Amino acid sequence: MDAFNQYKSGSSDNESDSEAETQRARAKPIVRQYKIDTAPEVGGYGASMEVAAYIQPGQREISRNLTYDVMTQPSEGPVDSEGAFVSKANQQGTSGHAEVQAVDETVFRSQQRMFRQHGTAQDPSINAQGTGRYVHGTAASTGRNNRNLKRKAKGDVSVTSGPNAYLGPWAGYEGETKGQTTGPTPEQQAEFDLRQAENPTATGSTKKPRGGLYVDGQEERSIFHGQSEYDSLGRTYMHIPSQYRREISYEELSKQSSFVPKRLVKEWKSAHPGGVSAIRFMPSSGHLLLSSGMDGTVKIFDAHSSYALQRTYVGHSKAVRDISFSPTGTTFLSSSYDSYTKLWDTETGKCLQRFEVKGRKVPNVARFYPEDPNVFLVGQSDKKIVQWDIRANEIVQQYNQHLDAINSLTFFDSSRRFISTSDDKSMRVWEYGIPVVIKLIADPSMHAVPSVALHPSNKWLVGQSMDNRLVVYSTSDKFRQNRRKEFTGHLSAGFACHPSFSPNGRILTSGDAEGQVWCWDWQTKRVLTKWKAHEKVTIDTAWHPRETSRVATCSWDGTIKYWE
Repeated sequence: MDAFNQYKSGSSDNESDSEAETQRARAKPIVRQYKIDTAPEVGGYGASMEVAAYIQPGQREISRNLTYDVMTQPSEGPVDSEGAFVSKANQQGTSGHAEVQAVDETVFRSQQRMFRQHGTAQDPSINAQGTGRYVHGTAASTGRNNRNLKRKAKGDVSVTSGPNAYLGPWAGYEGETKGQTTGPTPEQQAEFDLRQAENPTATGSTKKPRGGLYVDGQEERSIFHGQSEYDSLGRTYMHIPSQYRREISYEELSKQSSFVPKRLVKEWKSAHPGGVSAIRFMPSSGHLLLSSGMDGTVKIFDAHSSYALQRTYVGHSKAVRDISFSPTGTTFLSSSYDSYTKLWDTETGKCLQRFEVKGRKVPNVARFYPEDPNVFLVGQSDKKIVQWDIRANEIVQQYNQHLDAINSLTFFDSSRRFISTSDDKSMRVWEYGIPVVIKLIADPSMHAVPSVALHPSNKWLVGQSMDNRLVVYSTSDKFRQNRRKEFTGHLSAGFACHPSFSPNGRILTSGDAEGQVWCWDWQTKRVLTKWKAHEKVTIDTAWHPRETSRVATCSWDGTIKYWE
């Protein structure tokens, strides 16, 4: 402290005034710099690293509860010095000004009533929340202008009806038509009824309007064939039997033995008059069997105990070409020649949504995306593969590189990829969500492959070639054909006979044009057995997903058979 006082007191004595002036002259001047913002600071999803605090543009789902301010804030906009959006409550921010672009509901209703009653209202483009200019309407635009119209006389209190009836405070305005009955006169109505009786189609088509319960004259409904939809415990036919509730991996199933079916368990005669087009087992459990036919209906059967017909789904005006269960089995898709793909509830039979192919083309095949039941792909006859989002009810992606109608769609590689086959005699591999072909399989010696089955190990794809062969392709990155492994002997040229694998992957089955069912050993390619199953072509075979010795077959003779 003494040294500090000595320095303070002796500084003026030791230094001369000239030296002090020299030091002050050499000191650098202080220059004040000001920052000018020519544009306001912009914040939002694209400008912030904390994307969790914003809703992404086009986002349809949120994983956590958000505040009202976060849900209503814009994607981008001017922010204040603290990074908060300049809102209605804080219009004059430090970095910009926000104008009101929305009118409060209460203010809007108030101004609407004032405009209807008095013909004038505040101009919302000036100041919708306060005082400003007014807009004026004519009597024609507002319905009436009370200042220019004269009220009717109240009438006589003693008269209840007639020309001079008492109206009281309910009296309207002169020349007003509100409350009066409008429409054709009795003479005009009688003339219209006479014309309608002579020619019922004179006023136009009798077809029911689209968007209701009818499409092209076909009502969307379902018929339950049992005595009661619920059992004593309140369960429907969707209840999974106890032995099928536990999930079983392919490794467990591969250790089980396979047996070639030897006897007929159940035959559903005349399941679909005109022929059956496809059959599908309920995913995972397999206790239900879904079928589609040329009669435009879809049916579901009990494949576990009673083997009874449970429900019929009616909603297509033409033959149903393909059906597909969702990953959980609670819904399914049906694709028909009437240009519609429809989404059905498996349990209630209600048609949830319909998806139409533009240009009246045919949806040949539809497949759910295994990782998301709200998305599915449709292969169409106009060479396109379209990706539908059920929640938005719109097409969100198109895969358009084939040269002819699409025949099949098969997901593999943990649903990251799928392969499509077409009448252009080629096979194309796609990355899901990316409309660019990553592998083209085409050769001058190739034939069209109308149907494809995936091996339970997910390592191989088997396609029904139109030259009476079953060809095999690997699902590795090279997607090469295994020319050493092919299955022959059956006659399938000209028919899309769908092949199927046993759940342990040891037996491969396929139908043929002569109504036979062929069984091959997957390892040795040897024909294990064949038998006459139907009178006409066996169009589809489906193995039970849990039982290694049960297979269902269907044919164009209208029958479905269950073998064990």
